[in-house]
Amino acid sequence: MSFVSGTVAAGYEPVREAFLANFGTRSEIGAAVSLYRHGREVVRLWGGVADPTTGSAWRENTLQVVYSATKSAAAACAHLLAQRGQLDLDAPVAGYWPEFAAAGKSDIPVRWLLSHQAGLPVLDRPVPLEQALAWGPVVAALAAQAPAWKPGTAHGYHGLTYGWLVGEVVRRVSGRSLGTYFADEIAKPLGLDFWIGLPDTEAHRVARTVEQPATPPAAGAVPEQMRQVLAAYTDPTSLVVRSMAVTDPPIDLTDPRTWAAEIPAVNGICTASSLARFYAGLIGEVDGIRILDATTLAAATREQTNGIDQVLMVPTRPALGFGLPLPEQPWWSPTAFGFPGHGGSLGYADPASGIAFGYVTNGLRVTMGPDPRTTALVQALRDAVTRQPD
Repeated sequence: MSFVSGTVAAGYEPVREAFLANFGTRSEIGAAVSLYRHGREVVRLWGGVADPTTGSAWRENTLQVVYSATKSAAAACAHLLAQRGQLDLDAPVAGYWPEFAAAGKSDIPVRWLLSHQAGLPVLDRPVPLEQALAWGPVVAALAAQAPAWKPGTAHGYHGLTYGWLVGEVVRRVSGRSLGTYFADEIAKPLGLDFWIGLPDTEAHRVARTVEQPATPPAAGAVPEQMRQVLAAYTDPTSLVVRSMAVTDPPIDLTDPRTWAAEIPAVNGICTASSLARFYAGLIGEVDGIRILDATTLAAATREQTNGIDQVLMVPTRPALGFGLPLPEQPWWSPTAFGFPGHGGSLGYADPASGIAFGYVTNGLRVTMGPDPRTTALVQALRDAVTRQPD
């Protein structure tokens, strides 16, 4: 039977109720949720099963792969370098990474890597997985790759390549790998249990992920635009399929080898509390520590482009390494920014209300619309926040 543990500050009880309901009515397996408000954690809950094969319980320190929610952590490293005057986001990538100038890419600025406008979501020749895990060979392949569209004229989700592209710039500027830079300059100061490149000593804490089968939509219930999207996912020549097949074999994020490597687009591993605390440290002080100042944060979260994504084929609003929500998404606010992860995980912040939110789950679910679990949690926190004085 599912159980839930943790703490909830007075007034935030609706979040606990929604979290409990996720297990009772929304098929949650194991999960955790955290909410910071103005730098103070007001919700920390965890529950369910961390490993369905053994029945082991989800614990307070259980770690979870958060897939693309990693991207904002990678972006924060670049913004911290910019804040310190070590990286110019409007300078050509090739100024920091000379090999990148190949195949007509000499004028691509760093900001287009962060905003998915560089045209590099795919590799014409997928690299062996071992080479991707080793970093250098996949970075060399990206440096040689020609863009899939004229850079700066469109945007398209760089699902896997994003982390290597941004990470190599961080490595060239800082002299440290992105995972090391994140650990030294962000995770350690904030006290985060958040890794991009997990030490072997922590692998026993990672929850076992379960891919839950998608529920097929009812006949005639799929809008025309979504029919085109679904068709793209079955076309091996489409950008979306190719963007997920840049390695051979594909990356398996249930494999401990991929946890130990640095794949900064997708292999962040953390607790919900640390995901929320990371965002809290972007928008304000947490125990006296703030990562990005107000000027840097405003620049990082400003919309760079919007419209139909050339890879995903749906509307998106990229900022610089952070996603900006659309009105139909549960975390919509004119001032919110963050990033979801495959299957349900979500990290975001809303500076206007002082919210920083982290939710992680091992029950990975792909839905045509917003995940009902996150929708319920976000709506509950909205209800709670409206009743709480600032």
